[in-house]
Amino acid sequence: MFIDVVPNGRSEPAVLLRESFREGRKVHKRTIANLSQMPPALIDGLRTLLAGGAVVGGADQALEIRRSLPHGHVAAALGMMRKLECEFSLN
Repeated sequence: MFIDVVPNGRSEPAVLLRESFREGRKVHKRTIANLSQMPPALIDGLRTLLAGGAVVGGADQALEIRRSLPHGHVAAALGMMRKLECEFSLN
């Protein structure tokens, strides 16, 4: 799937969500949705997601990790270090 911007005469270009497929040797495009009424920021985010990326909101929506607990093999290694009374730092 991809986002295609198609000229629309003298009006605004149409922004379409499309997929391409092959019938024999010919490649065709199928329109799935018309995204022309969506805000440009939302279309850019959708384009990024379709390309395999990740969309993160603005700085006011970002998450801050204050504390994270070790798990799995990290917890096992820390447990063994504590048992052996080794010095370690979690900074």
